[in-house]
Amino acid sequence: MNSELRAGVKTVEAALPQPVACRFCGAALSETFVDLGVSPVSNAYLSEEDLRRAEPFFPLHAFVCGTCFLVQLDEFQTPEQLFGQYRYFSSFSESWLRHAESYADAMMARFGIGARSQVVEVASNDGYLLQFFHRRGVPVLGIEPAANVARAAEEKGITTLVRFFGINTARSVTLMGKQADLLIGNNVLAHVPDLNGFVAGLKIALKPEGALTMEFPHLLRLIGLNQFDTIYHEHFSYFSLLTAAKIFARHGLRLFDVEEIPTHGGSLRVFCCHEGAGFAPTGRVGELIAREREAGLDRIEIYRGFAEKVRATKRELLSFLIEAKTKGAAIAGYGAPAKGNTLLNYCGIGTDFLDYTVDRSPHKQGLYLPGSRIPIFAPERIEKTKPDYVLILPWNLRDEIMAQMGHIRAWRGKFVVPVPKLEVL
Repeated sequence: MNSELRAGVKTVEAALPQPVACRFCGAALSETFVDLGVSPVSNAYLSEEDLRRAEPFFPLHAFVCGTCFLVQLDEFQTPEQLFGQYRYFSSFSESWLRHAESYADAMMARFGIGARSQVVEVASNDGYLLQFFHRRGVPVLGIEPAANVARAAEEKGITTLVRFFGINTARSVTLMGKQADLLIGNNVLAHVPDLNGFVAGLKIALKPEGALTMEFPHLLRLIGLNQFDTIYHEHFSYFSLLTAAKIFARHGLRLFDVEEIPTHGGSLRVFCCHEGAGFAPTGRVGELIAREREAGLDRIEIYRGFAEKVRATKRELLSFLIEAKTKGAAIAGYGAPAKGNTLLNYCGIGTDFLDYTVDRSPHKQGLYLPGSRIPIFAPERIEKTKPDYVLILPWNLRDEIMAQMGHIRAWRGKFVVPVPKLEVL
């Protein structure tokens, strides 16, 4: 190869995207899990004025690490950009509030949490969970980076630190004398790009004999039930128990129990403690890891087959919508969740298919979905316009939504559930 040709090859190589490194183990990422094209940030809802401006779109390409099998996205925006001002308020879901209260009761009974204990929640949102401990006289501390959401927690009487969690915040909590007897993190582990720093902070914030519980969507369920729309920019990582156990162990935290729970389409609640703490392990950890191995989560082949399942779902949904609109049907959406924005943008669904969507949160009403630019109204809009179909975007809440909106049957309206497979109910 002559020198000019070699120079040309080097120039082309330099222009190609270089493999990103695994945020846990550092191995180069070359295996695609699923490529969902480009999409705006899922929680970047638009105002009327924003409609006159261009939106930034970023690659939504999930890789899987061939070494530790962590599924992950590259980082295109900082946590400050993603979560500095947030429009997701947990308290607007009745089923989530019931889940939170049940959790509080169970943890108080299991670990003897009471008035002499300290409960700390990372990513505490609007106080949806800590309020149940607070009402029972348990000292609580929330840590929440979104100032607008933290204000709602403060109004409930929940002391809240407005900052991102990591090693420095954990040290501050310790200096305040607020190390946790019970340390909680619900649906936050996926949101942190600095995974090792975050878990190292958890160890610092936990008392020597304290218990840590973390909840996160289960990768086994994501793959098995084709839940591709839970992939969006705010979720940097997607966990199996196999991989999560390695992450906690690296930072001196021992996983002593796990529960499979129905939230978010199927999640895990893991229980961790310091390596030397006296919590006896249960058999459920080993049993679930064995099931994951049997399902192939420790082999790359299972990850390579996911993308075609996603493409099939896209074709099925679009075929239904095209046929329904061709026949003159009116279609509305229910919900404005982040997962819905992934679905709509990946499938190319806008107001040509979906007339509008509705959401119970007043913080989203009057805005537009990112990318698709579908307007968001209050739920009463559905009764006024009487659509033929209601597409449920937060499919994990399908039962709650169908109960709330059962009156659409009066005009023979039907619900459409897109994931894990298309259902018209």
